[in-house]
Amino acid sequence: MLEAFKKRKVLWTIVGIFSVATIAVGIYAFTIYKSLEQTVASMHEPLNRDVPQRVDFKKKEPLSFLVLGVDERPGDRGRSDTMIVLTVNPNKQSVQMLSIPRDTRTEIIGRGYLDKINHAYAFGGVEMSVDTVENFLNIPIDYYFKVNMDSFKDIVDAVGGITVNNPLEFTQGGQRYNKGPIELDGKGALNFVQMRKQDPRGDFGRQERQRLVLKGVIDKGASFSSITRFGDILDALGNNIKTNLTFDEMVEVQANYKESRHDLVQHEIKGTGQTIDKIWYLVVPEENRLEISNTLREHLELD
Repeated sequence: MLEAFKKRKVLWTIVGIFSVATIAVGIYAFTIYKSLEQTVASMHEPLNRDVPQRVDFKKKEPLSFLVLGVDERPGDRGRSDTMIVLTVNPNKQSVQMLSIPRDTRTEIIGRGYLDKINHAYAFGGVEMSVDTVENFLNIPIDYYFKVNMDSFKDIVDAVGGITVNNPLEFTQGGQRYNKGPIELDGKGALNFVQMRKQDPRGDFGRQERQRLVLKGVIDKGASFSSITRFGDILDALGNNIKTNLTFDEMVEVQANYKESRHDLVQHEIKGTGQTIDKIWYLVVPEENRLEISNTLREHLELD
């Protein structure tokens, strides 16, 4: 009798501990959920464009993103020195990533003349940038992320630093960057993407490093270890990123598209430097523009 009572007591103790732990985990998960919801609300800035929703998340249709890295300052909208297009195909479980050189000469939609593509942001903000990129690549841009590059280091620090495979040995900002896998904190990542003069590939090399850092942030942010840093991550995101994605849309993307990140293919735009009317541009031959356009269109499963 006494032995049975002791066994029941132990059982109820275990059940009690398990119940408390379950409640604690539930509260923690709810806290994360509500904090994320509030952060996304502060990040949300819809586009001022009369364009209907193109993607059905439930059907796992491919979608596209434009990432703009801007150098905004008080009283100055700045320019988008970083322009990266991502196409995501959950059916192929893959992502295509394209860096657009800031000096690329193309028509600025809304202005009606040819200029450097990164001037679109200075002239008309995110909307004009999206319109211009859509026209240049002949693909729809479904969503955008605008990142304040001056504070980008906060995001890298928030995820606990990143690892990248550095293709070139160099020194920048008093810091030595060895060739091969290296660990970067926020300040190190910012110097890493800003270096250009020591790179024999110029802006193309800089674009490659930008893609490496972006991939590093995506991989680290998606890892389980980042959950314990969610407060820092949410603060960094809320302070430095704007997007037209809503919270519900982010939930859908996480649920239906997350596996695509494991297969990432990177592309470059090929062109030649030319001085036109005393201004230096990257001029992209039409055949090269069509080649990358067709690649992205195929990945988006467009006719």
